[in-house]
Amino acid sequence: MAGTLYLCATPIGNLEDITLRVLRILKEVDLIAAEDTRNSIKLLNHFGIKTPMTSYHEYNKIEKAHILAQQLREGKNIALITDAGTPGISDPGEEMVRICQEAGIPVTSLPGPAACVTAPTMSGLPTRRFAFEAFLPREKKERAFILDSLKEETRTVVLYEAPHHLKKTLEELQKAIGNRKISLCRELTKRYETVFATTLEEAAAFYEKEEPRGEYVLVIEGKSREALLEEARLSWEALTLSEHVAYYEQQGMDRKEAMRLAAKDRGISKREVYQALLKESQD
Repeated sequence: MAGTLYLCATPIGNLEDITLRVLRILKEVDLIAAEDTRNSIKLLNHFGIKTPMTSYHEYNKIEKAHILAQQLREGKNIALITDAGTPGISDPGEEMVRICQEAGIPVTSLPGPAACVTAPTMSGLPTRRFAFEAFLPREKKERAFILDSLKEETRTVVLYEAPHHLKKTLEELQKAIGNRKISLCRELTKRYETVFATTLEEAAAFYEKEEPRGEYVLVIEGKSREALLEEARLSWEALTLSEHVAYYEQQGMDRKEAMRLAAKDRGISKREVYQALLKESQD
């Protein structure tokens, strides 16, 4: 009978945030696969956990996943932990889960800390809908593509960033999406935790004078509904009424429905649309 892969969330800063269930599982499993054993040994020592460890990280994530999967097939139970937070969120754990799922090996996740959830809750920005982008790609073309896609993103956006890249990222964001609200959440759950609620323009100016310190989660305002409506209004105004109605007719709508939607777009009555179209045809 195959063992189980346990995805164990570990603290993102404050060690008191670990759950009782995670502590129990880390003690009971046969092996702990850790992103950085040198970092994780401090956590295990703090809680008196003697379970053997092995490394599982970005540079061995495929080869080692197959080795671990074989051990799981043989009946071993394995816990997977990342340096901080929940395995599988912006780390190689997702590959381990995929390989286990494909092999029919049981996988379960033990809920706990995740910076991409913690930061939005304290950002002061809307949290009903948010998009998690993790770290922006370093490859130029892919990075430009993601930044460009954020222009039209209406959800709150959550990004991770290291201190030595923060200034450049703030400048690129401001250039790509304009001067939106942003909350910079730094050193979450740690002694010097701060939340800097400001705008992209003000944040960029601030960090030109101040050196960024610690790990950051950037929570950025999505494109507002008002901005979308204004853009739509301007685009409709570039069309004549007959072109506007024709646009909807080309989508397969009958003329009556096309006139209704055109009237709604422009904030006028359907009767006004009819009269204008009649005048256009007479002219």
